[in-house]
Amino acid sequence: MRNYMRKEIQIKNRIDELQHVAAFVEEIGEELGLSMELQLNLNLVMEEMVSNIIFYAYPEGTEATIELTAESDGKELTFVLSDQGREFDPTMKDDVDIDINPAERDLGGMGIFIVKNIMNQVTYQRLEGRNLLTMKKRING
Repeated sequence: MRNYMRKEIQIKNRIDELQHVAAFVEEIGEELGLSMELQLNLNLVMEEMVSNIIFYAYPEGTEATIELTAESDGKELTFVLSDQGREFDPTMKDDVDIDINPAERDLGGMGIFIVKNIMNQVTYQRLEGRNLLTMKKRING
């Protein structure tokens, strides 16, 4: 197993681009020898966060590029999601109260809740007009 890996993809902010994200996660999973469960969880995380950007970051009809970088040192896998959409820090959202009946819960918020549960660390920065969401997952040790 290789210790160091770095990959990135760029997609447009269209929902049909999510298939490229799924293929990207799968490729990483295979290269790093991740379990199928972890791959599925990581795919869920990326799908949630990329969908948020597609649906909310840009005015309707604006075409934009979203970048997703993955980097691993063999112990930890780090994803950085970057876009130039409106400023939004998903980590500031209150955690969803999962004891509330889903029908009575506010829409939204579930995605970041899932992400925080799956990933070990989620941090947000606004840098030079870009949203940078960094998500880390321990994969060994």
